[in-house]
Amino acid sequence: VLLISALVSSAIAGYVQMEDSVRQFSSRAWLKETQMKTDKHEIQAVFVLKHDEIAIKEFETTLIELSTPSSPKYGQWLKPQDIINKISPSAEKVKVVTDFVESFGVKGDKIRVSKYNDLVFVTMPISIAESMFRTEFALFRSTLQREVVIPRITKPYFLPTEVASVVSLVDEIMRFPAIRNSPKSYGYESSTDPAFSSCGTKCAGFTTPSVLESAYSFTQLTSAAPGNSMSVAEFQYQYYDQTDLDTFSSACGVTSTVATTIGGNNPNICTNLGGCVEALLDIEYIDAVANPIPLTVIYSSSFSLLNWVNGVISMANPPLVHSVSYGNDEVQQTSVAYMNSCNVQFMMAGSLGLSILFASGDQGVWGRSGVGATFNPDFPAGSPYVTAVGGTDFSTKSVVGSESVWSCGGGGFSDTFAAPSWQTDVVAAYLSAAAASGVLPDSSLFNATGRGYPDVSALGGQVNPYCVAYSGGSFGGVAGTSSSCPPG
Repeated sequence: VLLISALVSSAIAGYVQMEDSVRQFSSRAWLKETQMKTDKHEIQAVFVLKHDEIAIKEFETTLIELSTPSSPKYGQWLKPQDIINKISPSAEKVKVVTDFVESFGVKGDKIRVSKYNDLVFVTMPISIAESMFRTEFALFRSTLQREVVIPRITKPYFLPTEVASVVSLVDEIMRFPAIRNSPKSYGYESSTDPAFSSCGTKCAGFTTPSVLESAYSFTQLTSAAPGNSMSVAEFQYQYYDQTDLDTFSSACGVTSTVATTIGGNNPNICTNLGGCVEALLDIEYIDAVANPIPLTVIYSSSFSLLNWVNGVISMANPPLVHSVSYGNDEVQQTSVAYMNSCNVQFMMAGSLGLSILFASGDQGVWGRSGVGATFNPDFPAGSPYVTAVGGTDFSTKSVVGSESVWSCGGGGFSDTFAAPSWQTDVVAAYLSAAAASGVLPDSSLFNATGRGYPDVSALGGQVNPYCVAYSGGSFGGVAGTSSSCPPG
């Protein structure tokens, strides 16, 4: 682990150290390559421009008005130009960044400014990036997916004072993505309720589309209202294949189909290597509850939630509902500045009338970081501007009826973001009732004034895992809030 002494941050004349709270420039999940050279590698750095703080606060007020059913402005969603007029950085600030980049000889289609003038994407050789940011890069290989190699800095990065005055951070050069293991698969079990065997004997005892229909009292749709649309977000080589979708559809009596794919697809990974469980779970179950609403799969190869959400809001007609089964602990994010930048993008999405659902995590209150002095809340699930989906189990195994909290489901209170106004009364009532019942953990373990999550929960625990078709037509049971989120 590389730890950078505070002495290293000694000022470079005329330059500002960015994200100066960061002291660690490595990850246990990524091994530094000593034999591979960076000479021939390119990066895409993302300059995230600062927004005016007063304008963002006013924009948040507007978002709440648009999203509150009792508000006279409810549902009067903004147009992209409205957002640009309200909060986008000025053309002069964008020019400060592009002029700086061009001074290093990077020009033309190597520079792209986002639709909302708040992100500047720059593709360049690592050698230029090292000079531009006054830092050093190395290549790092994932310990979980050995074929994945990414360039990242090994010490602090800097920008000239003038540029730093308009830039919050530079993404895709420091943050190590949290590559996930595939969801755990479980073998089938017997059940007397026919709903648990509705996908065949290989899924006996598993949660199926029929189980969800029975538990939540809905029926399969026969038509979709004009304009309705939905999407799942996929990262980290999570593709899908039609063979598995057809197998699931046939076995469970539903229709699993993808109307549009953005970002590409590689079905060979699913059939030949046995991967894709996450993506297939997402597609099979969002379709199981909402088909024939057209489904878009948005695949992002950049490992960046910031890039993903900016891509969504930049679409001419983005899907209205988005299910995302990815996240990490707040303490595992590179900086508060990065989380705030994501939050602004989430707010923009909300103002356009888009709903974004994030799985709340599968490691309980301790998060992916594990047991420590305090609980570890999740991000983006802990963002006030998304809907976090937690997990439950049937109280009695294989019996459709009452549900109880899944103990491994992510939940708690953000350490970074205060409880939003729309949930303060509910959270206060919850804490008061829990304290009176003697079930609250020690107050030193959590931030009682933080944003509470999840917002909603659905079946997702290990008592009755979800039936999933994967690996070229095999079946297995998969548990986690990744299961709860798509049908949620």
